[in-house]
Amino acid sequence: MPSVKIPKKSTDTDMTPFVDIAFLLLSFFIMATKFKPPEPVKVETPNSVSSDKLKTENSVLITIDNQSKVYVSFGGKTDADKAKINGIITDINASRNLGLTAQEINNFATTPIIGVPFGGLKDLLKRPIQERETIKQPGIPVLDSLTNELVWWIGAAKKAFGGTKLIYLLKGDNTSKYPAFEAVINSLRRNEEFKYFLITGQEGAPAGSELSTMRAKASQGTQ
Repeated sequence: MPSVKIPKKSTDTDMTPFVDIAFLLLSFFIMATKFKPPEPVKVETPNSVSSDKLKTENSVLITIDNQSKVYVSFGGKTDADKAKINGIITDINASRNLGLTAQEINNFATTPIIGVPFGGLKDLLKRPIQERETIKQPGIPVLDSLTNELVWWIGAAKKAFGGTKLIYLLKGDNTSKYPAFEAVINSLRRNEEFKYFLITGQEGAPAGSELSTMRAKASQGTQ
């Protein structure tokens, strides 16, 4: 019988559709990804082995940079929290007679961090948001107990968030000086606030320690 010849087919694969799909996926992830915004003040915090993650809702974050300048910002994501944050600047405007306009008061909620004396607050809040995010601020005066303006900010926050437990977070640079930290603590004490949390960098727990064993068990439990 005559043999039947099986036609040979080329083994080459057209990769063009795969390249198109790869570019489509790459474009999707680039457009869908939300990048973490840069911090308004760069701070190198000391490290610790703490396992607790601090919440930022209903919080007062006090930052001390490497030049011992002090800044403050307020946390809250809900509409009710935003109304309370608006109440902070409204109280400061009235008590310090700053003469802020309605627009400047509204700009307060979108200002990432406050680090100016009361006398410079109006100039800061009237600027476009792009400038407010990048402008170098001189810091809140805290070293003189008679003119410690952080006392007023904490007091206004307590009043605006009345009935809600506030969390006080302290974020200090490794090279910041003790007098600035002491002044911040005194600001809290003058408002009868004696509990606060220190923000530190995360490092591994010493091998064989109780925390190291606990983290190892937790890691195995999630696998």
